[in-house]
Amino acid sequence: MMLPYLAYLGVGAIAGVLAGLLGVGGGLVIVPMLVFCFTRLSLPGESIMHLALGTSMASIMFTSVSSFWSHHRRGAVAWDAVRRIVPGILAGTFGGTFIASSLPADWLKGFFAVFLAYVAVQMLRDKKPKPSRELPGWCGMSGVGIGIGLVSSLVGIGGGTLSVPFLMWCNLPGHRAIGTSAAIGFPIALGGALGYLVNGWQEASLPPYTAGYIYLPALACIVAASVLTAPLGVRLAHRLPVARLKRAFAVLLIVVGVRMVWNLWN
Repeated sequence: MMLPYLAYLGVGAIAGVLAGLLGVGGGLVIVPMLVFCFTRLSLPGESIMHLALGTSMASIMFTSVSSFWSHHRRGAVAWDAVRRIVPGILAGTFGGTFIASSLPADWLKGFFAVFLAYVAVQMLRDKKPKPSRELPGWCGMSGVGIGIGLVSSLVGIGGGTLSVPFLMWCNLPGHRAIGTSAAIGFPIALGGALGYLVNGWQEASLPPYTAGYIYLPALACIVAASVLTAPLGVRLAHRLPVARLKRAFAVLLIVVGVRMVWNLWN
């Protein structure tokens, strides 16, 4: 029975590095790995995807703090952008959990796989923005925040896969976009975790040691590892070229997405 806990620790270690390295919460790795682990543990099939999403969101709360604080110490967080996008982020993420909780698990898995493919293609294209483009004002940032929060709650991510490309599209420098995205990940995770906690609270079929759709043993292990490895990812992010980081992450997304489609097909 130690094997699942070792797997959770491994997932947390990888998620922490990715959080610091690319400004993502690590949910793109956490969710599919938790689905795999929960399936092996024979948890209720109809709740596995929801538990993976809720646990991922809860873990990202802690990982994002470790990540964005390390970026902040290097002056790589645009706090004015964070303040403008947070209201929309909180509304979109919390509201999105109510949609996700009412959807079948297989539909969520399919949506997740399609989302991975979309993000990977965008990263590989590496399309350059117009030099004159800037971050929008309060209304524009709130609208973007609602969209990012909604999608993030449906796939259990910290939003970095959307916020990093958006910030770079608005001509925020690469490392500063990653640091700012890491800070945006906290309100996304907070709104998402609260939503999955509320929506799963009355669910009778959940296994022991859960708080709503959050599986506490997995959460504890992931947080313990990810908080330690996030600063390592930050150090790597400020040493490696952003273009190479994006290509490597795109390949990872494609591999994970193909695996999830294969599992659904079978």
